[in-house]
Amino acid sequence: MSGDNITDESAPRDFAALRALIRERAAGLPRRLTQVAAYALDNPDEIAFGTAASVAQHAGVQPSTLVRFSQALGYQGFSDLQDVFRSRLRERVPSYDERLKQLREHGHEASQARALLDGFAEAALRSVGDFQAKADAAAIERAAEILAAAETIYLAGLRRSFPITAYMAYAMGKLGIRNILVDGIAGLGAEQTSFASGRDALLAISFTPYASETVTLANAAKARGARIVSITDSVFSPIAPVADVWLEVVEANFEGFRSMAATMALAMTLTVAVAGRRGERG
Repeated sequence: MSGDNITDESAPRDFAALRALIRERAAGLPRRLTQVAAYALDNPDEIAFGTAASVAQHAGVQPSTLVRFSQALGYQGFSDLQDVFRSRLRERVPSYDERLKQLREHGHEASQARALLDGFAEAALRSVGDFQAKADAAAIERAAEILAAAETIYLAGLRRSFPITAYMAYAMGKLGIRNILVDGIAGLGAEQTSFASGRDALLAISFTPYASETVTLANAAKARGARIVSITDSVFSPIAPVADVWLEVVEANFEGFRSMAATMALAMTLTVAVAGRRGERG
């Protein structure tokens, strides 16, 4: 184990602490270990259930890299790290599949439509609950302050993030907050943000697998001096490093479809918080 690794005794034994440690040390990890870290945060269930060989294959690394990653965080090996991911599963509320199985065992077969409703509602509840428990209140305050101080707020969230920015544009307009919704129609995203300057702020929203145009727009606005607030799902997201403040939202999914409930709750929070700050300033 290298000299700058933490000791085995101090290695995190709960998933929340492990995630915090990975985020803290991400910038200093070698490229291959960063690759494993990103995969681990995006696919915690795979880490919990997989073998070293299967996880390495999916992460695109050698099994020995998993051992090096584990030891870099202070664990004896990959199985030691894996125990932390498994503890996360023990602490979680039962999944929808488990609940549906229990219903069937008790003779309450749900209709297909009802099963879908219950599944998506469960994912939305888990998303909001997890975000509320883990939200960085200080970071949200800083983000609101940056947006409130901006002359114009540019809202850039394409693909699956577009409903969030579209709602914020509507709500900000009703609240008298000057904003520009970047919709990228006809490929004009760059032109829509071309007047962003040091007086302005750009809110960028993107989640795995990340919209390349959103990343490009955030970097271009940053280069012109605009302040950047990012909402994304990982410290390894390409819109996290460019941000003055970035806010992490990890949405639960059902049948492969991710909820947007927590992101919408955060969008509403920022919109109303900005309006409140501007009102206080007259």
